[in-house]
Order: sequence, then C-alpha cells, then structure tokens
Amino acid sequence: MNQDSNEPLIYETPSTTPDFKTELAAQLAELMPEVVADGKIDVVKLRELLGEDVGSDTERFGLFWPGKKRALRAAQEPTTATLRPDKANSKDWDTTQNVFIEGDNLEVLKILQKHYHNKIKLIYIDPPYNTGKDFVYPDNYKEGLETYLEWTRQVNEEGKKVSTNSESEGRYHSNWLNMMYPRLKLARNLLTDDGAIFISIDDNEVDNLKKICNEVFGEANFVAQFIWEKRVTRENRKIVSVRHDYILCYCRHYDLRELALGLSPMTEEALGRYSNPDNDPRGDWTSVPAIAQAGHGTKSQFYTLTTPSGRTVDPPSGSCWRYTKDRMNLAIADNRIWFGSDGSGVPRIKKFINEGRQGLTPETLWTSEFAGTNDLAKRELVQLFRGIAVFDTPKPVQLLKQCLLIATNPSDTQDTFCLDLFSGTSTLAHAVMQLNAEDSGRRKFIMVQLPEPTSEDSEARRAGFNAISEISRTRIKLAGEKIREESGLTAQNVDFGFRAFSLSDTGFSKWQVASGADRGSVEQRLLELRDSATDEVTPDDLLTELLLKQGYSLSEKIAESEVAGLDVRIVGDNLVIAYLTESVKPTLDQLRALVDQDPQRIIMLEDAFHGDDELKTNLAQLCKSKGIELWTA
Repeated sequence: MNQDSNEPLIYETPSTTPDFKTELAAQLAELMPEVVADGKIDVVKLRELLGEDVGSDTERFGLFWPGKKRALRAAQEPTTATLRPDKANSKDWDTTQNVFIEGDNLEVLKILQKHYHNKIKLIYIDPPYNTGKDFVYPDNYKEGLETYLEWTRQVNEEGKKVSTNSESEGRYHSNWLNMMYPRLKLARNLLTDDGAIFISIDDNEVDNLKKICNEVFGEANFVAQFIWEKRVTRENRKIVSVRHDYILCYCRHYDLRELALGLSPMTEEALGRYSNPDNDPRGDWTSVPAIAQAGHGTKSQFYTLTTPSGRTVDPPSGSCWRYTKDRMNLAIADNRIWFGSDGSGVPRIKKFINEGRQGLTPETLWTSEFAGTNDLAKRELVQLFRGIAVFDTPKPVQLLKQCLLIATNPSDTQDTFCLDLFSGTSTLAHAVMQLNAEDSGRRKFIMVQLPEPTSEDSEARRAGFNAISEISRTRIKLAGEKIREESGLTAQNVDFGFRAFSLSDTGFSKWQVASGADRGSVEQRLLELRDSATDEVTPDDLLTELLLKQGYSLSEKIAESEVAGLDVRIVGDNLVIAYLTESVKPTLDQLRALVDQDPQRIIMLEDAFHGDDELKTNLAQLCKSKGIELWTA
C-alpha cells in the first residue's frame, strides 16, 4: 500500500498466504530489537540474551530424522493456492456455516491461517497409520501446490501414481514424519487458546507421533493417550491379536485445561449415587472420603476429630485429614461433613450435584461400549449408504462424539469450529450434527479430504464414487437427512448443510509464478500478462480468493447486486462491495455510486481501471473521504 500519509491509501491484496519465516522474525524483532542487525536476526546475539536457557549443541534431546528441516520449510513456505467454490456439490449454500474442502490438507492449512488462526476449538485427525498398505500423499514429501495439481491432472495429463509407503522404501518412518510434521505445525496455529487436538494412531507410529507432538505443542500441553478398544473379537491370523488403537490428545495451553477439557455426561449409575438423606436445602449430594495421604499433609492436618455423637476419630495410619482443623470446623458448621445417620460415623465430605461442573472426568480407557468399534462404524456406513460398503476403515460416530464432548461445550454462545484434516468419510461432520441435535450446541465443521481415487474393483467405484472425497460429501448429506428424520423438532435449528470448495491455484494469472522463481523470471512473467484473471475463473472464484487472502471466512454471506449499472458482489451486511469485471471500465459517477453505498471496504480488479491512474486516484480520494478501505488485486 502507499506510505505517503498525504495520499489516499490503496491496499494491495497479497498474492500468497503469510510468510511465516518473515512473521516470526518480525515477532522476534518486536520482543528483542537488539537481535536485529542489517534487517536480519543475529543468532549469536540471540543466544547471548537467552543465556543459560539455550540448549547445548552437542547434547540435545529430541526426535531427528532425514528431511526434518525440509519439512519445516514446507510449513513455512507461502502458497499462491486458493479455494474455488463448488456450489453444485454443496448443500444449503446460502445459509450454512459448515465447510467441506477437497484438496491437499497442507496447502489448505496455509489458506486457513489468515482467518481461522486461533479460532478452531477442536481438531481431529485420522492420518495414514503408516502400516505399509495405507495411502500416502502423492507428493513424495516434496511439498507444494504444483505436485498436488499435477497429481490431480489439473496441470499434467499424465498425473502421478498413487503409492503406498512400504518398509522397502528405506526411509519408512522418515517419510511419514515428513508428511505429519508440517501439518501439525500449521494445525497448532489454528487452535483456540483453550482448544485441543485429538489424533488417532496405532502401535506402528504412536511413539514417533508423541515425540513430534511434544515438540510442536509442547510436552507440558500433553493431556492423555487414550486407549480405544476398536474390536471385541480375537484376531487369530496374527501372532498377537491387537484390539486397540490410541488417540493422542494435546491442548494449546494446558494451564487452561479446565476450560479446554470438558466432562463426560453423567450416567444413570453416576446420578444414582446422589441423594439427600438429611434433607439438606442445597439438594442432592454424594460424599467423598475426608482423608488424604499423609506424605502430602502438613502438621495442621493431623488432629483428633470429635463426631456429633461424641466419639473421637483419628485419621487412619498413613493418612491425614484432607482439611486443616480450622477449615474442617467451618465445613462442619456449614453442614458439609457427613457423619452418618447416627452422627458417629467416619467423616465424609458432601459434594452437591448443583455445585461445580457436572459430569464425569474423562478416563484414558475407552471401551467398545463407550466409544464404539470398527465393526460398528462399518455397519453405520453400510446402513447409511443403503447396503453398500463404500469405505473399509471408517471411525464410529460414537468415538468422535466422545472427543467432542471432552473439548466442546454446548453452552458456548459463539460458534465452535471443529476441523478434520483427514476427513475420510466425514465421521466428524456426522458426529457434530448428531451431537448438536442432542444438546442444541453451536458446533460447526470444516472437513478436508484429498480426492484420493477409490480402488477400481471396489464397491464404492461400482456405486459411482470415483474418489474418497465424493463419499465424504455424500455421507454428510445422508447423515443430515437421517438425523433430521430421527430427531424431529429437536433438530430444527441444526445446520445440516455445507459449502463445498476445491483446492486450486490462484485465479490471477499475474500470481501464477513458482515460489522459487528468480526476480527476472517474475518480471518477464508480469510483462507478458495483459489481464489480472485467468480465462476459466468466475467472479465468484475471484471473490472467494480475495476474501480469503484478506482474512474473511469461508461462510461469508455473498449476494449479487447492481449499483449504477455495475454488476457487483456485496459481502455480509455491507462489509464489502466488490467489482470484479475487467472488460468494462467504470465511470467516475459509477464509482461514486459504489462509495455512496458506504461499505467498510471496496475491492476492485487493477485491470478494471484500464490503466487510468487518474480514475483510480479519484476513487481512492472518495474512499478516504468516507473512511472506506480500497483494495485492489
């Protein structure tokens, strides 16, 4: 944008997603300006300032593997990629706030950074387990939009062969880590301060996954390694029958764990423990022991207690009272200590059902009755698709509901975003809609799925599903219909729709330059261009890209309109007016009419001015006079 304060401001839409290397350097410069020398970070000075907090170069603890530095660069590298709206495959486009994205999740994560940074409450991922048979992303860990477009035949008709990551590759674990590391780095940025991530995995990579999660999220933010009983039958074809998988859980900030991790709903058994035998006006209560381990007690917690009946009681050997004597006396006076119906029993502390958070603390062992099984998941999917087994390894809805119950709260007044980066058949979306129908929650889902082709001899292919992403979108539609039918009135406010998008390169030809191109190549490319946009893109495609790169969400309300003869798009409640037609140069009167609409922002294609700098300057002056931001692209 222009820097002269006497001139009107014209903001230029960035051509790529944020450059995370540059942003990190800027943050360091803000915190410690003395480490900046000649515009670069002085690492020696930084080490001096950190002093003893700097780790030794020779003795370091951590997980290291071939390609780790390149994987980190893959996360930091900006992309020109965008998302194009796919209204034909959407449901309730105009009203929904849910999102389904077809594309490589690494590029998608970069695109989501601008608006969804620090806005996602729950992330669930079910990545390839790296068993040697499962699908591995087709870029061979040479990350970038170019390889994705080539593989999906958007650029190269030959495409790329889908492959597995077998142990014969020689870098079996390294390949998998190089795929996971940049995705986890970018995913963390999206979590809210009280957000949590859940990752399904098995024995094959659980140790490596935990190590990279400790590095990315911080070892102090580890919450639990849940053990899920995925099957109840014995597998006799193997040396040992494995009946469980794991779900690793990390928080963004563990010191906010009371906010981040919720409680499981009270079971009938748990509710049955509450009663009111002494008719306490505060309602039903249960009791817990009034003793604690002696090793954690202070001198003031060792004393003899006299019950209401006059009997004296001492804490058992190796124990002390949980409360000090003064606090115990206050609790007794407030009728918060129970000595039994005759007043002579061992003291217990009363816990009222209407005080504090209600529910059960999550446990690390998730039984099949609690979270479902793989067999249940397959039956759910077959029933939903009317007898067709469209996917071999879905997760049960019940499993995902447990994650949602732990990490989200139906009483939240703001929309709660839930993201799945390897969505498969969109079980998380199904669980979100189901749980919202049950507890009136405001959860919204964002699903991301690569258009991985189905096997040629599969039931899915015979049923007309050529890619997993097609199954995923269809599952959301079918699940929504089923939940609406079964829930009736309780689901009337549930959002069963979704906006579908597909990953694509930028719709602006001037930005379609490889990120590693030298300056001369870029300049030559710009000289060759006559139009801002490529021929195949629509105004809606361009608007979506511009809104994303300017920090708007994927669920903004957009309406077509006409102002003074100009076809425009209006975003939200007059947040943005966009004129995206290059072929028709607007007059000054028409532009004045746009300004008179008093939006917060006006977006214009640079080539819509047809090189008329005076017209552009006049529009900038008009916008400045009314406090409207003018953005060009």
